[in-house]
Amino acid sequence: MTAAPEGIRLNKFISDTGACSRREADRLIDEGLVRINGRIAEIGVRVVAGDSVTVRGKLLKANPKAVYLAYNKPAGITSTTDQAVAGNIVDAVNYRKGRIFPIGRLDKPSEGLILLTNDGNIVNKILRAGNAHEKEYVVSVDKPINPEFLARMAGGVPILDTVTQPCKIRQLSAKSFNIILTQGMNRQIRRMTEYLGYTVVRLKRVRVMNIRLDGLQSGQWRELTAEEMQVIDGMLGESSKTEEASALSVKQVPVKQVPVKQKAGKHKAGKQNGRKQVPGKQALGKPPRKKSVRSNKPAGTGKSRKPGGPRK
Repeated sequence: MTAAPEGIRLNKFISDTGACSRREADRLIDEGLVRINGRIAEIGVRVVAGDSVTVRGKLLKANPKAVYLAYNKPAGITSTTDQAVAGNIVDAVNYRKGRIFPIGRLDKPSEGLILLTNDGNIVNKILRAGNAHEKEYVVSVDKPINPEFLARMAGGVPILDTVTQPCKIRQLSAKSFNIILTQGMNRQIRRMTEYLGYTVVRLKRVRVMNIRLDGLQSGQWRELTAEEMQVIDGMLGESSKTEEASALSVKQVPVKQVPVKQKAGKHKAGKQNGRKQVPGKQALGKPPRKKSVRSNKPAGTGKSRKPGGPRK
């Protein structure tokens, strides 16, 4: 039987210290900012007992106590750990017992619940695209909504070259609704409503998984309870721990959009190779017509015709 490798992977070690998530650790390693015992580290190396690990020259201490916070983010606060950015979430929370970072993000104009931690492992599990953890919002828009709007939002809206997954939605008032998503696309709700001709006036996240905003005033934070963490651990126990979960999101791209992109790519390639056909660049199943190469027509005749022009 092959012995298990000693130590732990470097990116996990860095994440466990609370310095950053595993993904961010990989970036730091790739940029040569991480050293083990004074030597520049490489992706995939392992850390064993007694190793000295530094990031940007700062020595990391292993395994701090895990911290999990719920924060009611006011509008105007940016979900970044970059303290050079005015109004960053780290300064706003002002947690004095160690470095923390947000789990995901909440747009600057948006408000409400966001979780913060120093545990990079939980970040990966919660954010993976295939794990379908619920996030609930209360949204106000600029004009009255109707049944058609609700149905189209619930069924999926084409944004960012895909169609959003079906979601739960219910009307709260003439211009507001409650929506529950299992995706985390960039500015998703704002893009969905804009596609349907509406503009978001106010967007507030009120729940992430089993954690609710109840009782937290704007700008306040609290530590998650042991009972809340027990429920989260149960949810994450069934979450995918590999990149297979993220790959699932690719399947949601409508098949009908694929040929549109292919045509666009061929059209562009045709312009680039208009004078000479480069071997290996031909579209499959459509070899170039010899007539177009050996044509005796005056120069420019063939090139001036555009798709959809009159046929001869």
